[in-house]
Amino acid sequence: MSGHSKWATIKHAKAKTDAARGKVFTKIIREITTAAKIGGGDPDGNPRLRLAIEKAKAANMPNDNIKRAIDKAAGPDAAVLEEVVYEGYGLAGVAIMIEALTDNKNRTTGEVRNILTNGGGNLGSSGCVSYIFKKKGSLSFNKSKVNTDALSLEAIDAGAEDILDEEHDVEIITTPENFEKVRDALQAKGYKPDNAEITMVPANTVKVTGEEAQKLLKLVETLEELEDVQAVHSNFDIPDEIIEQETK
Repeated sequence: MSGHSKWATIKHAKAKTDAARGKVFTKIIREITTAAKIGGGDPDGNPRLRLAIEKAKAANMPNDNIKRAIDKAAGPDAAVLEEVVYEGYGLAGVAIMIEALTDNKNRTTGEVRNILTNGGGNLGSSGCVSYIFKKKGSLSFNKSKVNTDALSLEAIDAGAEDILDEEHDVEIITTPENFEKVRDALQAKGYKPDNAEITMVPANTVKVTGEEAQKLLKLVETLEELEDVQAVHSNFDIPDEIIEQETK
């Protein structure tokens, strides 16, 4: 999991400052509007909306933008967005899951298929890789900034499901239901995660190095740049130095 966790942490950090912020805002607004439309506009009673708002604030989105996105869900001009999950494979046989919100499924399907094919992968049938992934809460911390043993004990006491101790990072895994509880408990103790989200965690990983790793990261990045794509999950395990080089 370390490779993809590291990738997610770096991408979220960049989203706060780089030129792609406008596109990031568009994706988050879609998620806020969809969450509000499905579960109502009160974040206290809508966990999905609550997490979307937290993601917006982490990306430095103005409160006015957040409010307009929630209000839009109740309006007559709210776009009808379909939630779609694509499954396929990348180089080295890695599994790829793509979550999208789209107003035109045919367009999005074509775009996703083309990117996968051009990147050396292929679009698969429903269920071909989803069995590898489980929805989990993930909180990543840089080991140079925390006492790993103390953090792990606090996380376990708060209800964490697993601790992944990697070379440079420690990742706390929770059930989706316990994610906010564990995150809030750790933050109350002074532990601020570099990345915190509900994501899809793979049961196994595929080590990828060298040129294949670089091409695979480019494939994932190209998928993530699609306006309709909300999240890309994979089971690649790529060395940190390659990920850091490719995201500079």
